[in-house]
Amino acid sequence: MVIQDLKVLICDDSMFARKKMSMTISALGISAVYEAADGEEAVAKYKENKPDVVFMDIIMPRITGIEALKQIIEFDPDAKVVMASSVGTQGHLKEALRAGAADFLQKPISDEDTKAILENAAKGVL
Repeated sequence: MVIQDLKVLICDDSMFARKKMSMTISALGISAVYEAADGEEAVAKYKENKPDVVFMDIIMPRITGIEALKQIIEFDPDAKVVMASSVGTQGHLKEALRAGAADFLQKPISDEDTKAILENAAKGVL
C-alpha cells in the first residue's frame, strides 16, 4: 500500500490539535482524513470508516481515549491505534499498550513522528 491510500482518523478534543495534524496528513497526499472530538465519536467514526490508522488522545471528555481504544479493538482486533498524551505518560503508556495500542506518542506530536507512523502503516509494519 502507498501512503496516499491510507485512511486516517484523528481523535482529539482540541480542535487546534486535530486541524494541525489533519493539515500535516493532507500534505502527505492522504485525502481520507476523518476527525473526532471525543472517544465516543471516535468509536462511531471508526466503525463507519474503518481507517487504517487512528491517532487518539488519551484525556478526552465523554469516554477516554483508553476506553475508546478498548471498544475499537473489541470491534476490530487488527486496528492500528496510536495513543498520544501530554500528561502522566508512564501509567497511560502501560495501560494503552495493554489495551492494544500499536504505538504511543508524546504530545505535541511532531510532523516527523506523524509521517513516520504513516509510512510504517503503509508498509504494514505498524
